[in-house]
Amino acid sequence: MDARVEISGDISSVDFERVHSWLTTAYWSPGVSLEMVERAARNSSSVLGAYLDGEQVGYCRIVSDKTTFAWLCDVYVDETARGQGVAQKMVQFALDLPDYQELRRWLLATMDAQSLYERMGFEPLQNAERWMVRGKQRLG
Repeated sequence: MDARVEISGDISSVDFERVHSWLTTAYWSPGVSLEMVERAARNSSSVLGAYLDGEQVGYCRIVSDKTTFAWLCDVYVDETARGQGVAQKMVQFALDLPDYQELRRWLLATMDAQSLYERMGFEPLQNAERWMVRGKQRLG
């Protein structure tokens, strides 16, 4: 893990134009607007940025009631910083935040990073047939 990576929960430090450029091409949010990225961040319980030598190289946010449940979403690391432990550092920072220590469960969805999250204690959803969704369901 690159020791130079700093994680910040200061939303004012986030470069939303950069985050938008990442998320608009991500499989889970193709074509998302800048306005939607910013609104989603403002309405999330926590927003994290990862910075390498002062340049933003990662982003994620937490949607939560800070009591029972949290959804970790929009975890993204710039291609230039992948393989350096940035995602792991961001996720661990999120899991360690004081507001989330008493939660019953964390959820996330991933199409390609199961091994990362398994190393951090996540496991496949049991009884997935009990869960339901309303709204558009996209591949990914």
